[in-house]
Amino acid sequence: MTMPLIANIYRLGIKELWSLARDPIMLILIVYTFTGSIYVAATAMPETLHKAPIAIVDEDASPLSARIVSAFYPPHFTSPAMIPPAAVDPGMDAGNYTFALDIPPNFQRDVLAGKSPGIQLNVDATRMSQAFIGSSYIQKMVLDEVDDFAQRYSGSAAPPVGLALRVRFNPNLEQAWFGALMEIINNVTMLSIILTGAALIREREHGTIEHLLVMPVTPGEIMLAKIWSMGLVVLVAATAALELIVRGALHVPIEGSVPLFLAGAALDLFATTSLGIFMATLARSMPQFGMLAILVLLPLQMLSGGITPRESMPGVVQDLMEGAPTTHFVAVGQAILFRGAGLDVVWPQFLFLAAIGTVFFFISLIRFRKVISQMG
Repeated sequence: MTMPLIANIYRLGIKELWSLARDPIMLILIVYTFTGSIYVAATAMPETLHKAPIAIVDEDASPLSARIVSAFYPPHFTSPAMIPPAAVDPGMDAGNYTFALDIPPNFQRDVLAGKSPGIQLNVDATRMSQAFIGSSYIQKMVLDEVDDFAQRYSGSAAPPVGLALRVRFNPNLEQAWFGALMEIINNVTMLSIILTGAALIREREHGTIEHLLVMPVTPGEIMLAKIWSMGLVVLVAATAALELIVRGALHVPIEGSVPLFLAGAALDLFATTSLGIFMATLARSMPQFGMLAILVLLPLQMLSGGITPRESMPGVVQDLMEGAPTTHFVAVGQAILFRGAGLDVVWPQFLFLAAIGTVFFFISLIRFRKVISQMG
């Protein structure tokens, strides 16, 4: 690139930043997307069992029932409230407990005698997500305690094969860790498409695109200016979110290199900002662009592996999504931020992102030139 070309791209990019600074709605969207949206996604995931209130009626008062009571503790459950049988129905009617576990009399004696005593679990099904997940938790916890107690009391030998479970990267299975980081990855894609598309549509609506046509600048310079300026805004916002929200407010540990993740984000932004410009050339107004963005963003986020593993999807969907930048960006983000991977692990995804971004850029450039020529 010659110096005048670089200067044009730089000055046009600064113009884009000033235009964004004078758009309060976009500024509010950027701030919320990388603060409140991330915090809510991390702390309000419906499948998470967090501090579910539980009450226990211990009518047996035996060592086994004491073991069962001690198995319930934060963060999945609150400390159990020990209540009499008569307090179960009033407590659940008042919404004080989501679960009420009733351990019957002579429970330990029947277990050691080889009988199959029953334990009553009352569940408040109006709290749908906690009721569904929590009932499975409680059933497994009670059965584990009973089996372990019976085995130790009878003195039977341990089975010859045992399963040693080791949870890596997230030992406590904290859903907030996954939710916070994946929300940043998804928001980088969403905001980059919206910002670049809105920047182009805003110029068309305000008539400033005609001013650019009479200036000694090329469509490629205009596109590159929008790409670097909007990409820089998203990168700065993502960096701030990682430090202030993920590490600061949510206390989520980041295993890998943040600069390496940002390098992968920059390659993803090269592709998604080009995609945003291409979509803006198809739409005639912001409402049309918004509807088009929904049709594009939903498949990109739902089929990229960030919500469900790609291995569980049909083969044709996996093959089709290989051409989407979000697929490789999700793989990069999970490998670096979750598992601490280095460049020696993620370089194939970096190459894919660079290739996809180059293809998207030239497709968008061809379309952009066509639209400008029609306007001229």
